[in-house]
Amino acid sequence: MMLGLVVSMVLEAAGRWRPLANDNLHDPESPAIGVLQEPAEALSQLPPDTSGNLVNWVKALEEGKINPRTNIRPETKVRIRDTDVLMTETGEMPVVRFPHKAHTMWLDCSNCHEQYFISKVGANPINMLKILEGKYCGRCHGAVAFPLTECKRCHSVPRNKIKP
Repeated sequence: MMLGLVVSMVLEAAGRWRPLANDNLHDPESPAIGVLQEPAEALSQLPPDTSGNLVNWVKALEEGKINPRTNIRPETKVRIRDTDVLMTETGEMPVVRFPHKAHTMWLDCSNCHEQYFISKVGANPINMLKILEGKYCGRCHGAVAFPLTECKRCHSVPRNKIKP
């Protein structure tokens, strides 16, 4: 669909998508302005979200509203993994639930493993400072995925719900 455009899209303070000619990214004098689809036209057709670019991309994928390419190389086999990883070292915050399915519907495992995440329990010293610096989850969240200000989306499991 319009994923390249979404990365560069800017929202107005009122929560609507800015027209391309007024988004401070595109040259309003460029003839391409008349050819490109406006974000409001494209994105308003997708499931809404409350933050970021106001599109729930996982829901859009699950509902078949978008059909992104899952791999670049034809020989790459898509492996959707439907397991969650619980990260309990979160101080007083609720436990982080990392849903593999939502990520592997978009990405091949090799996009993240072993370059950004080592596939071994305890091998990734993840913390919020590193994420805010653009490491680990911060490679995408805050850039092309929902913003880091949505704490409860990751810190979603109450400590009293975790079995020892």
